[in-house]
Amino acid sequence: MRAFREAVEARDMAAVEALLAEDVVFTSPVVFKPYTGRAITAAILRAVVEVFEDFRYVREIGDPDGSEHALVFRADVGGRELTGCDFLHVDEHGLIDEFMVMVRPLSGAQALAEAMGARFGEITREAGARPV
Repeated sequence: MRAFREAVEARDMAAVEALLAEDVVFTSPVVFKPYTGRAITAAILRAVVEVFEDFRYVREIGDPDGSEHALVFRADVGGRELTGCDFLHVDEHGLIDEFMVMVRPLSGAQALAEAMGARFGEITREAGARPV
């Protein structure tokens, strides 16, 4: 999913949001219940861009013309290094309708959970304020 990768690497969050299906399902590495919808997913991703330090994709897995993609990344959060993977599924219109993130090690996941938890009130307010 080259367009998504390029948008994230450019920190162009408007372009990232434009690639999300209206009913995208986002599965967090640190929260049990998935989030549904473009507004909440975009708000989460905008916060993640601020939380991740030295973020970079290091590998892309999957058929460029297929519907399943995996983007392996590395980043730092609160002084903890982590490796993760964005698993993306695109619908028949080429929009991301499933977005699951996994990270390791546990210390990195805990640092991510803490940093995102501190911002979650702001994230939900932002998502609620965006037009559907």
